[in-house]
Amino acid sequence: MPLIELKELEKSYGAVKALRGLNLNVPKGSLFGLLGPNGSGKTTTLRIICTLLAPDSGQVQVVGLNALKKAREVRRAIGYVAQDVAIDKILTGRELLKLQGDLYHLSPVYRDQRIEELISRLVMSDWIDRRCGSYSGGMRRRIDLASGLLHQPQLLILDEPTVGLDIESRSTIWQLLLELKNKGTTILLSSHYLEEIEALADQMAIIDEGRVIAEGSPKNLKEKLGGDRVTLRVREFSDENEAKKISKLLETIEGVRQVVINQLQGFSLNLVVDDESVLKCIREKLASADLKIFALSQSRPSLDDVYLQATGRTLMDAELELVGQRDMKLESKNAMR
Repeated sequence: MPLIELKELEKSYGAVKALRGLNLNVPKGSLFGLLGPNGSGKTTTLRIICTLLAPDSGQVQVVGLNALKKAREVRRAIGYVAQDVAIDKILTGRELLKLQGDLYHLSPVYRDQRIEELISRLVMSDWIDRRCGSYSGGMRRRIDLASGLLHQPQLLILDEPTVGLDIESRSTIWQLLLELKNKGTTILLSSHYLEEIEALADQMAIIDEGRVIAEGSPKNLKEKLGGDRVTLRVREFSDENEAKKISKLLETIEGVRQVVINQLQGFSLNLVVDDESVLKCIREKLASADLKIFALSQSRPSLDDVYLQATGRTLMDAELELVGQRDMKLESKNAMR
């Protein structure tokens, strides 16, 4: 049975459409990953699930309840760790956790027991009695995660939980999430880190421009693609016309399934080929056209290839495109002032 069911969710912020008929089912007991670039609709989706935001239309079922009608009951059953850590800088970490326990109406004895358990598990004993204003980013993220886990929720929702963290803090959080999943907690994790979703999630969905464009286990999604991935660049600084010319040439080779021009990375070419033997044909074809290869790399299918197959661009391309759009809007606003 799914613990989360989202049907035809629509959400707009003025002229910006954040969600466009999004559908999603999260199975009970799974560690479910949401993968997508910043601005794809991940945070909006999580905020709707947590009852912090209402959709313009659509259905939202969480832990068997209609989240649009029974928001209070849903909130009791979930733990939410937002992307931006917001903690009181005056309180100590222990005081903050006690306040969180009181807000959930936990008994003092049980509350203090849970706090000690989480202090130990998240390795916080050395600094838990210091004021939160003195915490590093990794410390702040751990105390935020402890707050979301204090009442032992059925469903834990995490929005980009390891952004900007050091390797040690990230490893600690990864290990804890896997332990929670093995004990039966359902976890919904959003991220734009490919390696994070691949390492943790047993089920996942890829979101792009407010829609789910691929769904399944990371392994199955990659296996469906088949073939090898090749990235090719003929010159260090290729131009668009040259890339198009080479693309047409490569498309004539038997065993080359797909050729995509990657404009945001110096007009390199991303290819899908049947197997390694096709590389020899590619080299021979380019040599006969008097084109020498500047760089060539080969790999098995990855989650980025799944994203590329679905959208025609890599996840990094999508991120860079969004950054470019934001910069253009900022320049436009500054010019109008």
